[in-house]
Amino acid sequence: MRADDLVAHEPWLVRIADWAETQMKLADAGHGIDHVRRVVENAKKIGAAEKADPRIFLPAAWMHDCIAVAKNSPDRAQASTLASQAAKQFLESIDYPTECVEPIAHCIQSHSFSAKIPCRTLEAKVLQDADRLEAVGAIGLARCLMTGGSMHQRLYHPTDPFPTDRAPADNEQSVDHFFAKLLGLHRTMQTVEGREEASRRTEFLIRFLKQLASEIGISQSVLDRAIELARPT
Repeated sequence: MRADDLVAHEPWLVRIADWAETQMKLADAGHGIDHVRRVVENAKKIGAAEKADPRIFLPAAWMHDCIAVAKNSPDRAQASTLASQAAKQFLESIDYPTECVEPIAHCIQSHSFSAKIPCRTLEAKVLQDADRLEAVGAIGLARCLMTGGSMHQRLYHPTDPFPTDRAPADNEQSVDHFFAKLLGLHRTMQTVEGREEASRRTEFLIRFLKQLASEIGISQSVLDRAIELARPT
């Protein structure tokens, strides 16, 4: 896409961003419009490196969480499908270029970790990686603890903080979410740019866990074993 085409596309993005912000007024702190703005910036970097179509991945990034479903809701796996439907209806209402609408809807539907819908396009991979970067690094750490606190979880299991002989229970304690999902996310990234950045951010999470282990009296070997077992499911 040429620079002048991007300039011409900007008014569309302003309307889309304004709609997304209105839609997300009731979203929780970890998944609100600030999260969306960071995903947009992640998508710009990854999309430029991968030469993806910004007419598709940028609107998708703005609207990917336009329907709020609580993390602990039994309907959580349907959130991205609901968001894709709402985004499609909005795009059609503003006469967004027809050839882009379905690809944008697919990006939104397939970005979700819990939905487990395969990405069929480069733009969908860009959005998925851009969103998953939000789950690792300093931002990922903060969002994990914010979300856990909002659901009244304890920080870690009182007698077994780092799961090695039990399954992680991230519906009960926030630190278990590192082992249930976050530490293995870098293996799921689908672009070179996304994978490299996710690996760097994952190292930050590991440094946090090492400091936590030292403060609560858990040996490094126990933590290392828990990290080794961590795989996203």
